[in-house]
Amino acid sequence: MMDSFFFNITDTSYKVTTLFEDKNEHITRVDISNGIVFINLQLTSHKELHIKNLDRMIVVSVTKKGSFSFKDNIADKMYKAKEDEINIFASSRQNISVKIENEKSEMFVLFIADFILKRYLSSNENGVINYLYSMIQDELTCKQIDTQPIDALSLYLIDKITQSKKDEFMNSIRCERDILEFMVHRFKLIDMQDEELSGDEICISKSAKAILLGSFTSPPTIEVLAHLCATNESKLKKVFKKVYKTTIYGYIQKLRLEKANLLLKEQYLNIGEIAKEVGYKHQGHFSKLFFEFYGVYPKDLLKK
Repeated sequence: MMDSFFFNITDTSYKVTTLFEDKNEHITRVDISNGIVFINLQLTSHKELHIKNLDRMIVVSVTKKGSFSFKDNIADKMYKAKEDEINIFASSRQNISVKIENEKSEMFVLFIADFILKRYLSSNENGVINYLYSMIQDELTCKQIDTQPIDALSLYLIDKITQSKKDEFMNSIRCERDILEFMVHRFKLIDMQDEELSGDEICISKSAKAILLGSFTSPPTIEVLAHLCATNESKLKKVFKKVYKTTIYGYIQKLRLEKANLLLKEQYLNIGEIAKEVGYKHQGHFSKLFFEFYGVYPKDLLKK
């Protein structure tokens, strides 16, 4: 038997349900509104969580400690989320069984219904929200869309989301705002290609990306990069912009700031050291760029 996972709110728009609690362990479900739910859990023992579901949804799992696995019962396929990972899954119309595999686990799992995504569909049919919405309208059972390491901004936003209940004044609106900010941050990390690419364009773009991923702190000039990709500068810039929707310089800056975000999460370097580590000579310039990119200053992501 399957039930709606989302339509469980009766007299409140922000509902906290304790699914399990024992000493220092808990599994807490929070319904922000019909269509947005998160589960926050901290366990010191193995557990299985069974979710009855007939909805189409996107699931964002943040595994701070431990790991978990769940089975696509229809396709008979196992998926696993490891420690220090953020995974994005798409699932349609099947009950979900989650197995917490470690004795010490700490996780945050966000469930977003398809009708929430439908609110934000754009005229760009190949935009990320359109892509995700379209995917779960098909009869897929489950799909792992993206895997990224946990970063400092994600932890910062999750902390805001989970602490919303402590401020009861419009906490549903506050929490939904923070969840939307979290969704924007995570979804923009999904690589999207909205145009048909030739074999030559795929080869050039992949080669350039691989080179920049390994050298973004001290990247080659456009001339050298074009030579390494066996093309000319003009074609390289045109193809790169077509595939990645940004200039080569913009992409380098994106890689630097994403790396800085990961380093901030580790918290063993100060801001000046992080700036130098990712290729910026001046801390003030780095902080300004970080704020423009993420909407928060790097100092705000370091623990007090």
